[in-house]
Amino acid sequence: MTVKVLVAYATKNGSTEEMARTIAQTLEKEGVVADLRPTAEAGDVREYDAVVLGSALYAGRWLRDARRFAARQRAALAARPVWLFSSGPLDASAGERDIPPVRGVRRISSRIDAREHVTFGGCLRAGAKGRMARMIVDSGKGGDFRDFAAMDAWARRIAAELHTLLVDRQVD
Repeated sequence: MTVKVLVAYATKNGSTEEMARTIAQTLEKEGVVADLRPTAEAGDVREYDAVVLGSALYAGRWLRDARRFAARQRAALAARPVWLFSSGPLDASAGERDIPPVRGVRRISSRIDAREHVTFGGCLRAGAKGRMARMIVDSGKGGDFRDFAAMDAWARRIAAELHTLLVDRQVD
């Protein structure tokens, strides 16, 4: 059985897209068909066996496109395995400890019964869109705190779980 996963993301400056791409590529290497899409263009999740959904965090919230996607697709998301990720802190804290989801993401996770949420370090570089983002970069607090090895390991765990949940169940 071929397992097809939607990897949907919301990004403002492109770094969360790079994270989602890393996750999708790892899933593909692990034998899972991964369809990478921005949440605004993701379409109906009923075409997929599972979903990985992520967003950048700004002012302690997921981006609007991700929140709207989760609300619009709520019933379909609740009917399949879903993993959530946030692109967040602009420091090393995400690599040092588990960072729980922010309140809005906790609510989404609960409503769709997501299997897991993880927060990865974020990235904010010169040229970022938005006044606040530029102020953060200009103050010297920007940078790239993403841990691609951690994303790769997380995606491998997802693939293994999907094979157990979906593929092995078909064999029984």
